[in-house]
Amino acid sequence: MSASAEAQAAPARKRSVVRSLLRLWPYVRPVRARVFGAAAVAVAGSSMSLVMPLVLKWIVDGPVSDGDEAGVWLGGALLLGVGLFEAGLFGLRRWLVARPLAGVEAAMRSELYRHVQRLPVTFHDRWPTGQLLSRGTGDLQLLRQFLAFGLTFLIVNSTTILIGFGVLLVQDWTLGLVLIAPVVPLIALSWVFESRFSVVARRAQDQMGDLTTVVEESILGIRIIKGFGRHRSQAEAFRVLSHRLMDTELHKARLLAAIWLVIASLPELFLGAALVLGVDRVADGDLTAGTLVAFMTTAMALRWPVESIGFLLALTNESAAATDRFFEVLDEPVPAEPAGGARLPAAPAAPGRGAPAGDGIRFTDVVFRYPDSPPGSPPVLDGVNLHVAPGETMALVGGTGSGKTTLVTLLPRLHEVTSGRITLDGTDIAGLSRHEVRRHVAMAFEEPTLFSASVAENVLMGAAEADRDDLARALRTSQSEGFVRALPEGEDTQVGEQGLSLSGGQRQRLALARAVVGRPRFLVLDDPLSALDVHTEARVEAALRDVLATTTALVVAHRPSTVQLADRVALLSGGRIAAVGTHAELLHTNAEYRHLMTGRHAEQPEVSAR
Repeated sequence: MSASAEAQAAPARKRSVVRSLLRLWPYVRPVRARVFGAAAVAVAGSSMSLVMPLVLKWIVDGPVSDGDEAGVWLGGALLLGVGLFEAGLFGLRRWLVARPLAGVEAAMRSELYRHVQRLPVTFHDRWPTGQLLSRGTGDLQLLRQFLAFGLTFLIVNSTTILIGFGVLLVQDWTLGLVLIAPVVPLIALSWVFESRFSVVARRAQDQMGDLTTVVEESILGIRIIKGFGRHRSQAEAFRVLSHRLMDTELHKARLLAAIWLVIASLPELFLGAALVLGVDRVADGDLTAGTLVAFMTTAMALRWPVESIGFLLALTNESAAATDRFFEVLDEPVPAEPAGGARLPAAPAAPGRGAPAGDGIRFTDVVFRYPDSPPGSPPVLDGVNLHVAPGETMALVGGTGSGKTTLVTLLPRLHEVTSGRITLDGTDIAGLSRHEVRRHVAMAFEEPTLFSASVAENVLMGAAEADRDDLARALRTSQSEGFVRALPEGEDTQVGEQGLSLSGGQRQRLALARAVVGRPRFLVLDDPLSALDVHTEARVEAALRDVLATTTALVVAHRPSTVQLADRVALLSGGRIAAVGTHAELLHTNAEYRHLMTGRHAEQPEVSAR
């Protein structure tokens, strides 16, 4: 099941909104004083709206009844002062929460980003990019809105309603009971609304993630879309997802409209009943006009806290769904690192030679199966045994789908072996941290990835300690010096997203430069010259020989020209190393290798290798 499908299935499981939102507490705890202080200030500000009816009662039953004009002016000034004080308190609330909650959002986004960076490659193989983007942007913005507004006013409005109903009962308990009567049915309706809205809210957020994925893929693949004239089909796919999201949002709107209608209309009916009953009692002399005015003004002041319940419930449910989506990523386990911070011992010097000494790279009974592969399926690699001697360059050859790329990605621990062991100069990489392994192992992929940065920044990413001299050497080795010099700002030219302003061969050469810039102890090249023309390839190979002479390298090769870089060749077939030897030896002795390199079958005449 895809990540999107898993996410959309999640609402079917029973979920507690409160339990979900409580998971935000570790992020809120550092700023809890200002958050709860803001809530207390907001409660005080909201309570001012309940003080005004008491001032009105005094004005009506006092200065108005007595014809005291000065008293009326005093009462008006008092109402103005209460109103200004209330506005000041709400302004103070905003000031208290704005900065700390922006910091909470930033902290959550940073932690999500760091966690995603640490997750294994298998996680990224399963999760659509758009789902991760929507969780790191829209969902976190929604959570900040909830913490800054929704949570505060859930506390404020609930407190205001409780205080307000207490004031109503104190003023006149008979009329107060009339207004309290709809509370029980409103609670029941709110519970039904919450259970339905939570499912729809989660579905909308997941569909937004799917839509983001389509947009992201369409932008990155715009050349393919235009080249094959597929803009209409892509537009149709976007339209379908967009309409699906629109239908879900309309469903949300209908649910919200229904609960808002009930919450707004039901109290109004009982408010009207209380008004009729109150006027009748004033006419009978059982109630003063000031008390009725104060009672009705208090009831009107409670309209917004009561009517906002529907909106706050919707925001709470959307925030709980956003919290679940955030923690779905954060709960993904990061593979454990070995304790102790072991380091790879320094390579012993080889007397009289430039090549390193040591034990080189050794694969021993390595078995690998993808974690999400079906139970009982055969492993991709099944008992690989291979030794690359120190200073040796080993070419890895095999048919399409034989597992060559999978094997070389085990070396920098982009994937973890299912069983067996891999050693670097005699040290098991399972006992080293990934950071330590990757300090010594550099890799260039067949599909090069460049970032929205300068040429220099992209290449120097290969080694934190590299300087401009190392950069120049790496550019010369990869034969990138000429075209880089011709760029508008040379090494400081921004290459743009994915480096698409450059040709495929140029991107591949810069990726190769990134791999060699730090003079790595071990070098892994996954068919690094496939996008180059034969002349450029020959020049790169000539320059690369000097680098390979001082490192231990494993090179995935598909072409004889790349194989010629290697001292020996290993043939990967059926998940195992089927043969090891020089290029010439394997051409003469191994039919499968001969077929891969020349296209000739076993019964065809052999060719001599030179």
